[in-house]
Amino acid sequence: MKFEFWKKGIAMLETFFRTHAYLLEHFNAPVRRALMDSIDWSYRLIGIKGPRGVGRTSFLLQYAKENFDSRLRQCLYINLNNFYFQGRGLVDFAGEFTKAGGQVLLVDQVFKLPDWRLQLCECYRRYPLLRIVYTTTSVEEAVPDTTELSTISRTYVLHGFSFREYINLQTQNNFQPFTFDQLIADHEHIIKAILQKVRPWQYFQDYLHHGYYPFFLENHNFTEALLKSMNVMIEVDLLFNKQIELKYLSRIKRLLYLLAMEGGSTPNVSRMAEAIGTSRATVMNYFKYLEEARLINMVYREGDAFPKKPAAIMLHDTNLIYGVYSPEMKEQFIMETFFVNTLWRHHVVNKERREGFYKINHSTEICVCDRLRRTKAGADTIYARYNIEVARSNVVPLWLFGFLY
Repeated sequence: MKFEFWKKGIAMLETFFRTHAYLLEHFNAPVRRALMDSIDWSYRLIGIKGPRGVGRTSFLLQYAKENFDSRLRQCLYINLNNFYFQGRGLVDFAGEFTKAGGQVLLVDQVFKLPDWRLQLCECYRRYPLLRIVYTTTSVEEAVPDTTELSTISRTYVLHGFSFREYINLQTQNNFQPFTFDQLIADHEHIIKAILQKVRPWQYFQDYLHHGYYPFFLENHNFTEALLKSMNVMIEVDLLFNKQIELKYLSRIKRLLYLLAMEGGSTPNVSRMAEAIGTSRATVMNYFKYLEEARLINMVYREGDAFPKKPAAIMLHDTNLIYGVYSPEMKEQFIMETFFVNTLWRHHVVNKERREGFYKINHSTEICVCDRLRRTKAGADTIYARYNIEVARSNVVPLWLFGFLY
């Protein structure tokens, strides 16, 4: 009986190895993600967190292709969408893999598996020579994590393409990211070096429309693919992880549309609650859920934080603006959305009361505005202007903030 079970395990592994080899053979990554070099790959458990559409699967396959010969069978990619894992789980499979000489298991969409945190912890305890790299959604589970996973795993966040990555892809350059302090202090020299190789403004509008999500490389109709991804973010990732009943799905989608139509203004929570037929408290919770799904960004006044009402709600990135198209979308809103999206990962972004003014890291005031706008501000205010390509003194072209990651 044990021998028969062993044979079935070997046959099962063969199926997954064939799929792995096929995927790598047909995989082509036109641009290398910067996160690849930021990860400490010596950890035995590594989590790659990110919203749907930013390239989590491609990231795993790129890592496998760069570091392992598929013929040696040291590394294996698996997707937990496969029904096999609903019946057998991950722990026994990992055991069979290690017995066959496996060293690195790449587990995609691990959150699809019940008790996935417990199963990863069990793999960690049972197989000390096995390394696991897994991907999961950016949406937190409704039930608090009570496992030890957060102490034994190192988690990294994968985002969509930065403007820098998009430029590198389109021009075959290899521009490196700059820190915020470098950009503010030395933007004139940085821009001169960039302009010697490329004219970024020529690519900026295309990036705003379709450059953030890597799947624009694979689809002729980007907008349809984006809308499909947005719907899956809500219908699967958000409802599944937050344990929200399906009958409330239409409310969340309508709320997202209303937020898009607001154009970055301060949300009228009571009016939105009435419009979707729920309470103010529920609307505030939905705001948080949509932010976790990376569909919106909430921007607060300095000193405020959730659960207070934000000073502004923007769609997470400009591609989403064009996906939820409205003739009323103003250029100023699109540019501010880009600006906030480039900074929120590693910096504190607070909105000030005047249109286009932001305080970064509680110290630097930046005004996002068109090249023709004239406004009075402090002597230390930085102007992030759009529709310009070069810099001078306290004026920084808005596109340059896309080189922060």
